[in-house]
Amino acid sequence: MWMLLCDTHTQRGDGLARESPTVTGTGETERPRMNCFMPRGTRRMIEERRLHNERQQVLIRKLSREMYQEQGSDPHLGTRHQLSRLMRPDDANIFGSVHGGTILRMIEEAGGIISTRHCNTQDGDRCVAVLGRVEKTEFLSPMFIGEVAHVCAEITYTSEHSVEVQVHVMSENVLTGSKKLTNKAALWYVPCSLKNVDKILDVPPIKYTSPEQEEAGRKRHEVQRTVRQNTTERNEEVPPPASKPEIHTVGFSQSSLIHLVGPNDCMMNDFVHGGVTMKLMDEVAGIVGARHCNTRIVTACVDAINFHRKIKKGSLLKVQGRMAFTSPRSMEIQVIVDVEPLIEADKATYRAVSAFFTFISLDKDNRPLPVPLLKVEGEEEQRRFDEGKERYLQNKARRIADSQVTA
Repeated sequence: MWMLLCDTHTQRGDGLARESPTVTGTGETERPRMNCFMPRGTRRMIEERRLHNERQQVLIRKLSREMYQEQGSDPHLGTRHQLSRLMRPDDANIFGSVHGGTILRMIEEAGGIISTRHCNTQDGDRCVAVLGRVEKTEFLSPMFIGEVAHVCAEITYTSEHSVEVQVHVMSENVLTGSKKLTNKAALWYVPCSLKNVDKILDVPPIKYTSPEQEEAGRKRHEVQRTVRQNTTERNEEVPPPASKPEIHTVGFSQSSLIHLVGPNDCMMNDFVHGGVTMKLMDEVAGIVGARHCNTRIVTACVDAINFHRKIKKGSLLKVQGRMAFTSPRSMEIQVIVDVEPLIEADKATYRAVSAFFTFISLDKDNRPLPVPLLKVEGEEEQRRFDEGKERYLQNKARRIADSQVTA
């Protein structure tokens, strides 16, 4: 009876003590008593367990530091991050290949985590890293249901007010253990204060392995800044298609969707995740491509995505896609996102995001199929077609040059 009344603590699996009820002689349960009569041995055991847990935490921190040092990065800067996720049926199309938009969202999630973590390693206002631009994203190989996506993000350059994140995506077949590189992307983030989202904060610098690495990053930063400044927001309206548009015209495949921004779409400051917007854009582009080809289509690459303005919770998104250019084996689709602020009635609709998606047509055995030629109608469509052709030829020349270098 003495042990029941005095030793009212039992050891849990996590090493912490908890009070357990005592049982009286009548079989009734009493409230736990204070441990003022706890035997000295029990108190010593609890203290030893506490010290053991503290030593375990020190060891974990030490191992984490060593792991980061082996990877060549500073643990306090957190310049690398990896997330993994099993691809499920709702991540894929009816043919079993994962939507490009699903991969884009995972890429942005990894980039947002690492850049936000890095920008909060200094004193001052807490902030969230907002996606400002996505460089060309390459889709090198398809990913399928049942495979595991490993998204590896690394901060490769920091300027005064921006962070460059390079992302690589690997797919793993857990049955065979085989892995393949499926995607590469570069993203630029800007830290915005949680107290005032219009306030851009300074970015803490990272440590570079060599002066050459820093210089290469500086050049990439200058190029993307110049391109972004030269990118004009064409706010032309997307006219509705004719009642009975001719097949393989822009109006025939033109598509759009409406999306109300909810809490699940937003970051901690009530602004939309860039990955959410990119996923919606990929879905619309996929519909446009499928209508034009009437075959199975997959995302081949995404040209630079420019985020012109932030999108707030409660806004109504209108995502519109239309065919811009076709080559014998690919098609370029222009996608724009307009925002209507429903809560703030005094604000007008504005253009938030714009990009070009490239898709290819495949048969049931994943072999490329010819893409029907786009029938151009009018000067505006011809202008977009010519601009798309120029981008196509530039990208083709770049791929040829890269292949010669690697060879």
